[in-house]
Amino acid sequence: MPRILIVDDDDAIRAMLYDLLSDKYECNTASMAEEALQYIAVETYDAILTDISMPVLTGVELLKKIQEHNSATPVILISGKGIEQDPEDLEALGAFAYVTKPFDMLELNARVEALLQGTPASKPGTQSTIRNQRTSRPRS
Repeated sequence: MPRILIVDDDDAIRAMLYDLLSDKYECNTASMAEEALQYIAVETYDAILTDISMPVLTGVELLKKIQEHNSATPVILISGKGIEQDPEDLEALGAFAYVTKPFDMLELNARVEALLQGTPASKPGTQSTIRNQRTSRPRS
């Protein structure tokens, strides 16, 4: 079963992504980049989804550290502030894709699935930015 690491300091987003992906994939979650680095030191992941804006180490800094550790691991960066950085700049750093919040849950799920299956739509630089249109269900 493919393994995914979800990194977000927002408990609700982290839980929502876990709920979305954990039925098909083995998922670990981390609330900070530093925690994610501890997982990465001992585990291998097929994909990593990380928020950009986090305390201490940002998602971009985490991306750079992931690239140093294992550049083959695809990383999807998630931004809560709209176009926080140029997606092309992020891809040049090694990001697989850039997603803005709120994002379409079905589209993100399809993107992760394509990435893990290695389909043409999953190659870096293709359909790299998923934007807006919230389809998440409310949490009680």
